[in-house]
Amino acid sequence: MDKIEIRRATKEDIGLVRELVMELAIFEKAPEEVSSTVDDYIAEGFSDNPLFFANLIYLNGELGGFSLWYYRFSTWKGRRFYLEDLYIKESFRGKGLGKCMIEEAIQEAKRMKCTGMMWQVLDWNKPAIDFYETLGVKMDSGWLNVHLDL
Repeated sequence: MDKIEIRRATKEDIGLVRELVMELAIFEKAPEEVSSTVDDYIAEGFSDNPLFFANLIYLNGELGGFSLWYYRFSTWKGRRFYLEDLYIKESFRGKGLGKCMIEEAIQEAKRMKCTGMMWQVLDWNKPAIDFYETLGVKMDSGWLNVHLDL
């Protein structure tokens, strides 16, 4: 029987997280967009007031993916859990790891008394969309992502 383990990433794991971020960026066809560094992750994730948290997932002792999240405040809904990234390595997909990571994220959001979770999915990522729909999510239409690089 396969053994799945999820654990919180530590400062020592940031190199692994950064590698997975790059794999995700390649999957999303935008590796040139990644400008954050390992030092950025350490400074922003392991300070007195961390800006993000991350989990790693392992299947039979092998790293299979990660999730990274933070909390935000909605003027309409209050404290919200924002899932910035959830990535499962290609060779680990279809083994239930994504579902385990989403379930862990839901539990974390509940532990932190969030009113809900939010995340994005690319409109061409049909397998992810199909998976998310099995969770009973709502997908917003009519909203555009707005970015201003500084």
